[in-house]
Amino acid sequence: MKRFEFWFEFASTYSYPAAMRVEHLVSGSDIELLWRPFLLGPIFGAQGWNDSPFNLYPAKGSYMWRDLERICVREGLPLRRPSVFPRNGLHAARVACWFDTEPWTPEFVRQVYLANFARDLDISRGEVLAELVRSAGGPAAAVLDRAGQPDSKQKLRSQTERAIALGIFGAPSVTVGSELFWGNDRLEEALAWARRDASQSD
Repeated sequence: MKRFEFWFEFASTYSYPAAMRVEHLVSGSDIELLWRPFLLGPIFGAQGWNDSPFNLYPAKGSYMWRDLERICVREGLPLRRPSVFPRNGLHAARVACWFDTEPWTPEFVRQVYLANFARDLDISRGEVLAELVRSAGGPAAAVLDRAGQPDSKQKLRSQTERAIALGIFGAPSVTVGSELFWGNDRLEEALAWARRDASQSD
């Protein structure tokens, strides 16, 4: 089965609509969807950026927010511009990374994005994350405790390092083998490539 690795960052604006639709997009195919949370901070830091490029370059940021509004209207998604941007998604990423194969994790990911970009909640707060884990069907206290352990922290660091090694420079991204696709608007192209690649390997 061909692997469709979906790389996302909880502070990433365009990752929001991508995360909300990627599971439905891939469902019904013979492609395996793998959720890959990572951190953009180290990648941006290597470029000399200490903030989101959408804050560093106001014209680009203004365009992005209007573009995201149009995308959310098209997809039927709620959008409320966060009062703090970018928000710290470190703890949420540790949860999604350590529990990446749990059946409730895709819904947790979607709930985090809705909390950040539709409800304007501080996703770095433990009580907010606990609510989101519970709403996704996970055991909140045990999950948050486990995600705070050293090996969980290391797993997310290693996953971010792998993202860098794969040449990922932004989110959302998809990797299909050695092929890299960047952006919410490249999900369909990535899936088509995965299907083409899978058929050629049969």
